[in-house]
Amino acid sequence: MSIVNSIRAEFDRYKSLAERSFAQLNDEELSQPGPGGGNSVAIICWHVSGNLRSRFTDFLSTDGEKPWRNRDEEFEGRTVTRTELLAKWEGGWRALYDALGGLTDADLSRTVTIRTQPHAVHEALHRALAHISYHVGQIVYLAKAFRGANWQTLTIPPGASETFNEGMRAQYKRPW
Repeated sequence: MSIVNSIRAEFDRYKSLAERSFAQLNDEELSQPGPGGGNSVAIICWHVSGNLRSRFTDFLSTDGEKPWRNRDEEFEGRTVTRTELLAKWEGGWRALYDALGGLTDADLSRTVTIRTQPHAVHEALHRALAHISYHVGQIVYLAKAFRGANWQTLTIPPGASETFNEGMRAQYKRPW
């Protein structure tokens, strides 16, 4: 697997975690502020989408902070439908995937700019992946808080680590 494909697979993993969290929420909870007046899932989605669209539109040829982006607006409270939220979310991811689809490992040492600061492509991709994982963690946290006892775990359920590990050992025939 190429490095670019490996990075894309990690983006896919975080996208899936967020979307599986959205699926557990009712429509009102998508716009409900977090504890203490924190960001709602909708606000986080608007920010993630804006960030991805800005960073990855014309990724190799223009600064990643586009003049048309209004970052402050992304953080304004909003009430949205599930359809609106998913459309906004997908718009950001489409920009990312379009950019990744044109990259090869040979491009990783090229230079891109973000807010006029130069970055190697691999640095910009890792920076974006870390940023996305941070916000996906917030989405998962909010969804779990809103669902409470009805939360369906997205990874290995509590108390099931050893069973999971045994299955992995059997699958990969490892002795540890």
